[in-house]
Amino acid sequence: MRALQIADLTEDQQSELADLYRSTKDVRMRTRAQMVLLAYEQHLSAPAIAAIVREDDETVRRWLKRYLDLGSEGLQDRPRPGAPPKITKGYVDCLLEAVRHRPRSLGQSYSMWTLQRLSTYLAAQTGIQVSDETIRRLLAVHEIVFSRPQHTISSPDPEYTLKKRRLKRPATG
Repeated sequence: MRALQIADLTEDQQSELADLYRSTKDVRMRTRAQMVLLAYEQHLSAPAIAAIVREDDETVRRWLKRYLDLGSEGLQDRPRPGAPPKITKGYVDCLLEAVRHRPRSLGQSYSMWTLQRLSTYLAAQTGIQVSDETIRRLLAVHEIVFSRPQHTISSPDPEYTLKKRRLKRPATG
């Protein structure tokens, strides 16, 4: 089998690869850019690159070939089959906005959020129905964790606090 050679890259191509390697948050893209950079800068073979990036020789050859054929776009994942994701950025924004407010301030009849209540509320707001577990995972990504509710008595009555204070005062007599 003939070794894949990365021919001279232009300054723009080298810069683009270096930027991709340094700035991307996608680990897979960084590894693929590293493969091309190792092949170009150090003239390493696919088995040598595979040992460095801990991939198979054929995997390295495939990504080098895709880079030669398509440039930096060849390093991206191809679209995958299946339904598009239900969750949109707008949905997540709506979730975070809701969870940062008390349910009563959003016109709900209860005073505490639960995962099921959030799911139902967001389905009514966005038209997207997801499970409680999906809500829990979305909140966890944003470092919001629901704990077991501490039940307290509250009321939508505007004079509730005043009435409650009256009940706590000791009777004089």
